[in-house]
Amino acid sequence: MASISTDKNGLRCLRFVDSTGIRKAIYLGKMPKRQADQVKMHVEKLVSSAISRCAVADETSKWVSSIDDVLRKKLARVGLISSRESTTIEAFISSYIDGRHDAKTGTKVNWRKVKRQLLEYIDGSRSLASISKSEAKDFRQHLIAEGYAENTIRKVCSVVRQFFTDAVERELIVENPFNQRSIPTSTGGNPDRQAYVSVETAESVLNACPDSQWRLLFALSRYAGLRCPSEHLALRWSDVNWERNRMTVRSCKTEHHEGKSQRVVPIFARLRPFLEAAFDEAEPGTEYVITRYRDTNTNLRTQLLRIINRAGVKAWPRLFNNLRASCETDLAKCHPIKAVCDWIGHSVKVAHQHYLQTTESDFELAVKPLPESMPDSDGIHPSGADIVSARHEKTLKPRCLPSKTVTEAGLEPARPFRVSGF
Repeated sequence: MASISTDKNGLRCLRFVDSTGIRKAIYLGKMPKRQADQVKMHVEKLVSSAISRCAVADETSKWVSSIDDVLRKKLARVGLISSRESTTIEAFISSYIDGRHDAKTGTKVNWRKVKRQLLEYIDGSRSLASISKSEAKDFRQHLIAEGYAENTIRKVCSVVRQFFTDAVERELIVENPFNQRSIPTSTGGNPDRQAYVSVETAESVLNACPDSQWRLLFALSRYAGLRCPSEHLALRWSDVNWERNRMTVRSCKTEHHEGKSQRVVPIFARLRPFLEAAFDEAEPGTEYVITRYRDTNTNLRTQLLRIINRAGVKAWPRLFNNLRASCETDLAKCHPIKAVCDWIGHSVKVAHQHYLQTTESDFELAVKPLPESMPDSDGIHPSGADIVSARHEKTLKPRCLPSKTVTEAGLEPARPFRVSGF
């Protein structure tokens, strides 16, 4: 049992007998009685745990992780808890980032950016254990007030959660304050940022490109769905199989997943002329397909904006990402979704959530009258692209469909074209 005494100056002292039978004292100072009673209760549980050699109760463990450094040192001095010094937020996150040798340079750059955002709101000299769930919620509200997009906020909170999860695994804290339902971290698609880039628009931009290298950069994004610039710059001439009409695409983004370091992509009909033109211009012994824009400081987005303006085309949001999404949208009209996702390099779930788009041609096709006689079908085509109204309780078999397209937001009509070239 423990007891609390108070002297004439209001200073409180907690006395107890430890697991070895020795009487010890903890000077609490001018502490409110309710708080002192709480300390007394947890001290008794710590002593009981030491005597019985059982694990400390979760409630007491959480309390120990939440106390300030002053009380922590007092408890450590009398042998109730470990004498380990508390870790500050800034020191821990810095050591976490520096210690992740498996992470790529770009990933660490993003982590350090999130670290700055967190420390702008929370004092980095505070201990990890001092962050409460309410402060984690307030940090999310702070990001909202700063005007960040929802997906950006979720990504930032996801990285912060990752930091604190590692602290839990290292037993520096008991509970992750960012691991709660009120702080969502999974990102979703943003319809306001989606834009289908038609083949007509793509051809106008290609005609405005300054050289064959830029035309190939653009074509690899729009007609093959490669991630720019990582997959473009990793492509070698040895990866191109002209006879089989295929190329091996290496992906640094997914290489940490088993079996996802590379994928085989068809050399689509619309892409091949640009690939052949670059091959004809390449010097003998050239290793990489893209040679002129390999500098990591090259800002391809800014250059593409200039090319788009020169072409007289209205720029669309997320320039390279929507080129990739437009490619996948076209492919899904003609091929099984499993094959399309294998070529593009992500899962079917990601395709539906972030990439596949509804175009103007889909609406136009939907209002066309169905033929009186419809062939039997064994169900819905895996791509889900050629599904027509089943008002007659039958569906059309999959086929490549003409597609009228739009540029920025799916509203401006363009000339029809066929996607069978893929």
